[in-house]
Amino acid sequence: MIRVSIAITNISGERFWDISKPLPLVQINTNLNLVDVERKAEDTLEVPFVLTVSYSPPIAQMNLKGRAHVTGSKDEIDRIYLDYKEKRPPPAILVQSISNVVLVESVILSRTLNVPPPIPLPQIPQAKDSPEKKGVKMDYTT
Repeated sequence: MIRVSIAITNISGERFWDISKPLPLVQINTNLNLVDVERKAEDTLEVPFVLTVSYSPPIAQMNLKGRAHVTGSKDEIDRIYLDYKEKRPPPAILVQSISNVVLVESVILSRTLNVPPPIPLPQIPQAKDSPEKKGVKMDYTT
């Protein structure tokens, strides 16, 4: 079983928008880049990463850097390392583990900077053909 531990080594954030002006509607771009896969031991890999959060229009920018330490059996580590060398995507558990940690940190940083967090807000689906739209009144009390 693969075990992933995350260490954040650098956090930076800057607000460009004047604090006294209301924020405009923004588009948020989040980019997680796994920079390299380094073999540290027979059963250990180290994966440096960078998360960049940018806003359009440019109201703020955040950067987080760190390293993921991946441990597991020799076969699992060999497979991950060879997949990286052959330019295949990393395992979902690695990307998900890094994403979970850096997105939480970026939400905290966005709160400090007083800008929208870099996570999508839940969407409530609209009912397309509800009975009340068709002229049928529903009575839930009888």
